[in-house]
Amino acid sequence: MAVEDKKSYLMLIDGKFVTGEAGMRPVINPANGKAFVDVPEASPDQARQAIVAARKAQKAWGLKSPLARAAIMKRIAVLIRQNARHLAEVVVREQGKPINEAIGEVGGAAEFFDYHAEFARRIQGEILPSDYAGEQVWIQRVPVGVVAAIIPWNYPSALVSRKVAPAMIAGDTIVIKPHEDTPLSALEMARIFVEAGVPAGVVNVITGRGETIGEVLCTEPGVDLITMTGSVPTGKRIMANASRNLTPVSLELGGKAPFIVLADADLELAVRSAATSRYMNCGQVCICNERTLVHRSIYDQFVTRFVEFSKSLVVGDPMQANTDIGPKVSRDELEKVEAVLAEAVAGGARLALAGGRPTKAPIDGGYWLNPTVLTDVTPDMPIMTREIFGPVVPIMPFDTFEEAVSITNASNYGLSAYLFTNDLGRVMNAVNEVSFGEIYVNRIGPEMLQGFHVGFRESGLGGDDGVHGLESYMRKKTVYVNYSGAATAALMPYGR
Repeated sequence: MAVEDKKSYLMLIDGKFVTGEAGMRPVINPANGKAFVDVPEASPDQARQAIVAARKAQKAWGLKSPLARAAIMKRIAVLIRQNARHLAEVVVREQGKPINEAIGEVGGAAEFFDYHAEFARRIQGEILPSDYAGEQVWIQRVPVGVVAAIIPWNYPSALVSRKVAPAMIAGDTIVIKPHEDTPLSALEMARIFVEAGVPAGVVNVITGRGETIGEVLCTEPGVDLITMTGSVPTGKRIMANASRNLTPVSLELGGKAPFIVLADADLELAVRSAATSRYMNCGQVCICNERTLVHRSIYDQFVTRFVEFSKSLVVGDPMQANTDIGPKVSRDELEKVEAVLAEAVAGGARLALAGGRPTKAPIDGGYWLNPTVLTDVTPDMPIMTREIFGPVVPIMPFDTFEEAVSITNASNYGLSAYLFTNDLGRVMNAVNEVSFGEIYVNRIGPEMLQGFHVGFRESGLGGDDGVHGLESYMRKKTVYVNYSGAATAALMPYGR
């Protein structure tokens, strides 16, 4: 199937591929700014139908043995790998990241299913002693029920898997809503789910606008868990909507990752790591290096090398293997980053590397932005406090470790932080003092499947990955089992 085939994409509701009752929406290729395929737009009624389908399918799916669920998940992983090149090209065309990064993303999408399938024999309960003879207390982990998952545009393939895989092994059913700018990867995954033998209603994929379809998913009483990756304002709106039904939420929101380089760090490693972390996916990653803090004794060396390395990167056609940085995902996102940059310069920041839009665009009409480096920044500047989400990096010096930690923690965000040093004492100090959900020492992301991707403060609540992420998709049920035949209730006087 060619990506350009405009009649190919349908939503998946209750095991059937369906058109959208709210019409069609074009998908724009960010490399050239042109629409290349249309996708259906669901109506609110179709969103409700997807929830009903998930509810109807959940009991039978939850009663399947975990091994039976895992077998289907393993088939999904195989099919993702068999279609990896096509799926990666879909990511490139709808989202704009370089093909090598897209191939890595699709590989990660398969790994989520392999990893979570391994929990088929590892979901554990507990048996506790009772206060009475002939009795036990069981605490079981059972499916949470129906999950609504809202997916952002920056990793449109991997984040589908990140939500669907733990839901499936837990025995949940799920309704996925991808971002309206990047719906194709989720719709491609829908085909794979059907081909792998996922029963009707277990996974449903619907497309449409967040303010209509997302609103339904977050307010309907038939949803038992809302999981979302995206922006802070959207996360707050979801929490407000979820409160109507006291629906639990798991939110992975924005980040403002500090990248701290101490005087004893391996300078070359720190420079390359800082640049890679900042520029991957055109800076559109929640764990990206958003503000670089360098000890004053090595600051000038670091900036010089960082600028040189930034200049060496290739901004170009994301389908080419030698491209390092592709376009921004949309015109709105491009203009948003440009506004943040202009505000910083107007506020006194200096352009150590001017960046900006290329004089000659790699492809006409695309949303291109060259790497941009700022110095003469202060901690209170908006560019040091608000998320940039683009290939723009402010670099500032610090004098003491305590100063760097203070600047780091003075943020509404608290997702990821980076520290480069060979001083184990400083590492341990950072572990104790840096108030972020993830700390990377002498390395950068991505995070690992067996870890726990979690943010503090406005970076979210709940979390993804590993055994702790899987917990969100299950609830605990307590069972008091009396096998003695005695009427223990009569032995329990009130007020005991």
